[in-house]
Amino acid sequence: MRIQTILNRRQKFQSFVYGQARLVERRRRTALEVQVHPRGNGRPVCCGCGRKGPGYDRLSERRYEFVPFWGLLVFFVYARRRVACPRCGVKAEALPWVEGKHRLTTAYAWFLAGWAKLLSWSEVATAFHTTWDHVFHSVRMAVDWGRRHVDITAVKAIGIDEMQWSRGHHYVTVVYEITSGCRRLLWVGRDRTAKTLLGFFHWLGRERTKRIQFVCSDMWRAYLKVVAKKASHAIHVLDRFHIMSLMSKAIDHVRAQEAKELKARGLEPVLKGSRWWFLKRPEHLTARQAGSLKEVLKYNLRTVRSYLLREGFQFFWEYVSPYWAGRFLDTWCRRVMRSRIEPMKKVARTLRSHRELILNWFRARKEISSGAVEGMNTKAKLATRKAYGFRTYRALEVVLYHTLGNLPEPDHAHRFS
Repeated sequence: MRIQTILNRRQKFQSFVYGQARLVERRRRTALEVQVHPRGNGRPVCCGCGRKGPGYDRLSERRYEFVPFWGLLVFFVYARRRVACPRCGVKAEALPWVEGKHRLTTAYAWFLAGWAKLLSWSEVATAFHTTWDHVFHSVRMAVDWGRRHVDITAVKAIGIDEMQWSRGHHYVTVVYEITSGCRRLLWVGRDRTAKTLLGFFHWLGRERTKRIQFVCSDMWRAYLKVVAKKASHAIHVLDRFHIMSLMSKAIDHVRAQEAKELKARGLEPVLKGSRWWFLKRPEHLTARQAGSLKEVLKYNLRTVRSYLLREGFQFFWEYVSPYWAGRFLDTWCRRVMRSRIEPMKKVARTLRSHRELILNWFRARKEISSGAVEGMNTKAKLATRKAYGFRTYRALEVVLYHTLGNLPEPDHAHRFS
């Protein structure tokens, strides 16, 4: 079977034919170069307006990299024509196998983008004897195409969170769709400000925003403010994980402060090395940690009382009715305010100020939580590691959309992936 026959079966172009194929040495490897010729009755197409026009002249030959096979690099060799377009003037012709002035064929770019979901970008570049920049271009092309064709008409539940990237305090705001049966990244924005999140709602549009029924987020003030303004009709559920995290931070603060006081007074250091005894859930403690915690709970310490208050709050999540859950929350907050433990009192004041948003978890029938958001964040961090080598926010945005966006692809992209 001839090379031209195989290419015509897998990648046939209207108005162009494959010519001679020859083996050459390129990049210290054997490569297959295939000549491409325009049909005799074919007229070039203007790259500006897409209309056919008379030929003007030809440019020098260029090589366009195609999908490798049999361990060979494959290049299309073609001398591009110029078009005397009556509307745009003299322009280079548009080619069906490549976009713009890129040297990678569209089929090869989709091929690399498909493998970039499975391997790190550096591994893809090494495996197919190309460069990291070519892989990045391919993934960016796939993301741009997918973002133009993505369907966001049925979004009913979203989760909002921030994620740190690069060194220092550099954050991005990520918005996920957490509708039952659909978990995907909808939008990424630089920083974690109110202006950033407003950008998401502007992108989503007023009509699609009205269809949102549930919103899940943490207690970051900028997010609460924007959601109240743009999606006040939706049930806004506060993140259960962050609520319990507030209590754990308060307990850790109390423990550290009390341990210093015991040491300064020359008393027995019963809290030494006890940090994880109080931060872990009881079922996650080792046998040794559980035994040590049991001994410490015999002391009348502020740390112990804070720990018992947090464990008592766990019953809150067992309620079904928002009314009775609210009664429990009010009682618990009053109890904490009488404890004279300032870090825990600060937590109680925070819960009181967000009481209705916390009770929305029960109004949503416990179906919307941050579990999906935290899981997606974990995948996002893994994706950034797989694409190691990027330095810019644009590269971060591309890798997140490519890995987590569940973006559509054209039919021909599946032929080589």
